[in-house]
Amino acid sequence: MKTVFNLKKHLVALFAVLLLGTGLQLTIDPAGAQPAWMPSPPKALPGTKCDADPKWMRTWHMRKLDHKRDQTVRDGIRTKKFSLKRCITCHAVKDESGKFLTVKDERHFCRSCHDYTAVRIDCFDCHASRPDSKKGQGAMLKNNPHDKTGRSSSLKPGDKTVASLQKYLAGETK
Repeated sequence: MKTVFNLKKHLVALFAVLLLGTGLQLTIDPAGAQPAWMPSPPKALPGTKCDADPKWMRTWHMRKLDHKRDQTVRDGIRTKKFSLKRCITCHAVKDESGKFLTVKDERHFCRSCHDYTAVRIDCFDCHASRPDSKKGQGAMLKNNPHDKTGRSSSLKPGDKTVASLQKYLAGETK
């Protein structure tokens, strides 16, 4: 079987590749930072240091937050590293009057990427989306459905309640 070289077909394909490459080139920020069509979330507050490299966090933050949530809720393990409160404290954004923005505002740190990717943020159904102005750190919302007292949990690893919950989750009790 003889293969026929189709010049017209190859020229059209080459033209399409060149056009696509030129189009992508035009969307790149002249400073070389990132493509102009990508979201650009606000920087963390000066003097703060993230728990992980920003590139790593962009990719893996959700899995880390889920893991942290499971450790806290199921095992009663509370640490500052990768805590939502810490994220909100460092990545808080202020409006023109100096007040912290909530997740309802499209300029909120989390919204910049989540809106772009059409991902719903449900963390703030229970947690505050801005730091507590008095303490300068994130806080639990009042009327948190997981805490009937209106405060954040005071469970510690080793508490009888935590041990009982762990047994229940493992199917050891009815």
